[in-house]
This record gives sequence, structure tokens and C-alpha cells, in this order.
Amino acid sequence: MRKRVVLVIVSVLALAGTTYFWMNRTPPKPAVIATDVPTVVPTAISARAPELLPIDDDRRLKQSILSAGDYLVRQQLVSGELPYQVNFLNDDRSSTPSNIRLMGGTGALYTVCRISGDSSYCDAGDLALKHYLQNLLSDSTRFKGTCLYTNGACPLGGASTTIDAIYKRWQATGNVMLDEQDLLASAVDLGYFIVSMQRPDGGFYHSFDPHFAGAVDPDYVSPTFNGESLYALLQLYEMTDNEFWLEQAREVNEYLLTQPVTEDYGHSYALAMFARLDALTKADQAYAKQIAELIIVGQVRSLNPDNSSVSTATKLEALSALVQALTLADADHAWLDREIRTFITFVQARQLPDNDCNFEITREIKMRYEGGLFNTCDDPSIRVDGVQHWVNGLTTYLEYQGLIREK
Repeated sequence: MRKRVVLVIVSVLALAGTTYFWMNRTPPKPAVIATDVPTVVPTAISARAPELLPIDDDRRLKQSILSAGDYLVRQQLVSGELPYQVNFLNDDRSSTPSNIRLMGGTGALYTVCRISGDSSYCDAGDLALKHYLQNLLSDSTRFKGTCLYTNGACPLGGASTTIDAIYKRWQATGNVMLDEQDLLASAVDLGYFIVSMQRPDGGFYHSFDPHFAGAVDPDYVSPTFNGESLYALLQLYEMTDNEFWLEQAREVNEYLLTQPVTEDYGHSYALAMFARLDALTKADQAYAKQIAELIIVGQVRSLNPDNSSVSTATKLEALSALVQALTLADADHAWLDREIRTFITFVQARQLPDNDCNFEITREIKMRYEGGLFNTCDDPSIRVDGVQHWVNGLTTYLEYQGLIREK
């Protein structure tokens, strides 16, 4: 009996000691993600019905959009994979794919679906989206939210481009479910990742290494990621109607307005969304004009036949978004229309079978690559991001034309 009592006492003391140890031990250091990460508040997962801008009935431009969509569908594999880069003269595809650009191409398919009213483009988009969503990564022990894993890291632009694809699908279909997956919930988790990557000064870290403890790369910078992330935050605001995302976007925009002006197409889109969903301040309008003027100043160089159609299509995209922003804000905008038309003419000359390089376009080339946008006379490669920027830029311009028609 005495032995049993002693055994019980020893057990109780051991349990008490263990409890004291775990309650008073020094907690482990958390994974290094980003300094001063703002607390993310819960958001409502409820999709609104999309409110679409009117589309001008310019048949020639619409046909260019559909032709680009046909190229993507024609080249798509049964797995859903889209053509990343192909030299249409020798069929060379030896390039390292970027999931960011491929996700952008997926979003472009949904835009073609919306413009055409043909659900087959949405079906192709769904096939591609299922394929690339396999690269989404979540690990609450290492980082907040969800990121798009590509080429060994989680770049900030991967999250924003995936949100953009989901947003464009929502615009085309009004639906946020893909089979059993709630795409809006995924978009919100991607938004949490974007917010967690904010720097104390208001900007963003641009890359995160999800391996081991997880850490940002403070030295990696991409010139497009800030504007694209701002745009994604506003897309989340429009889809969820949650003020949290608008507040985050305002903070980011306030920071970006203090930075040197660049040809930032993502920020241009964001300014158009501020004008449509919230308000475009005088400072926003002044910055929008500066972006437009910077693009136009380099026009002669930009439209040189040796220069990139991918880059020029991106400039078209920025100008089209800026003219939308100024129109919605009832600011002076007519001066941009002629400039945009010039960029359209330049890029359209690179959409096969048209070409400004006097390539011999055989029947086989036309059959396989019609609608694709090749880069330069020295680089006859069709890149998925060139097609993406062309589709989106033309669509944004047609929306602007629709606004003018309604006024």
C-alpha cells in the first residue's frame, strides 16, 4: 500500500513538473516572413454580381481578340497547359515556362469568353485554371495565406495574377465555383499572402522562399509587382464588397504615388478601378497623366520595328486603363485616343498572318499560329504574355469606347 502511495505521489509531481516546464519555457522563434505584417481581419466570402462596362462594337478589334483566343485554344494541350513560347518559323519551344505568365494567359481566355459570348473559351480557361491551380501552396507554419509556387519560390506577382484570372472568370461567368473548389476563397487566401508581404514603408517584398522556416528575399525586385498587387486588392474588394481590401489598396496607392513614375500598367488598371468603385483624387489624376505622358514620350522608340510587340501591347494596356480612369473621373481624356490607336496599329501588324517583317507565311504556319502575336523581326516567338496583354489591352480600350458611346 505504501509503495502505491509513493508511486502516485511521484507521478503527480512528475506531471506537475512537466506542466510547469511547458507553461514557462521560452517559445520557439516564428518563421521569418515579413517585418511588421499587418493583422489580417476576417473577410466575407460572398461574391457580388459583376457590373460590366459596355463594350464598343468595333468588329475589327473584336476579331483580333477572338483570333488571339483561337490561337491559345488551338495550342492548348489536353492537360490544360497553354503554349508558353513558340518560334512560329521553326516550332522551337525550348523555353522555361513561368507559371505567372501562363496564369495570365488563362485569364485572357476568360476575357475572350466575355467578349465573344462563346462558352468554349471559358471551358478552355477552366481546363487551364485547373492545371495551374495545382501550383498553389499553403503552409500556415511558414507563411500567411496562399501563394503561387513557381521556379523554386513564391513571387508576389503569382498571387496577383491568380487573383486576376479568378476575377476575369467571375466577370465572364458570374460564378466563383470550379467543380468543388471555391475560387473566391482561394482568391481571398492569395490576398492574405499579398498583404503579409507588405514592407513597413508601404511597399512590398517581391519574393518569398517557402522552404524550411520561410523568409522573404529583400533583394528580389520586379518592376510590375507593386501595381499588379494593388490591382488585385481592388479586384478582391469588387468581388467581396469587403472594405478591408479597399483600405489595404488605399494604403498601397498612397505609397505608390510617392514613387518615381514608371510605365506601370498594373497601377493604371488600379486607377481605373478607383475611379469606378471609389474615387479618383486630384493626386491620382495627376499621377495617371504622368504615366501616360511617360509612355507617349517614348513612342518613337517604342514603335520602332526592332522593338518588342509584347512591350508595346503592355503600353497599350496601360494607356487604355488610364483613359478609362480619366473618363470615369470626368477629366480630360480625349488626347489619349489617337495615341492608343497608334499603338494598336503597330501591334496589330505583328498578329499572324499579318506581319511587318515580310516573313513568308505558309498555309501550315497560318493554320497553326494564326492569331498569335510574334515579338520582333529578330525574335519571331509568340509568347503567352504578349497574347495576354494584347487581349486585355484591346478589351480595355473597347470598354473605354463603350463609355464614350453611352455618354
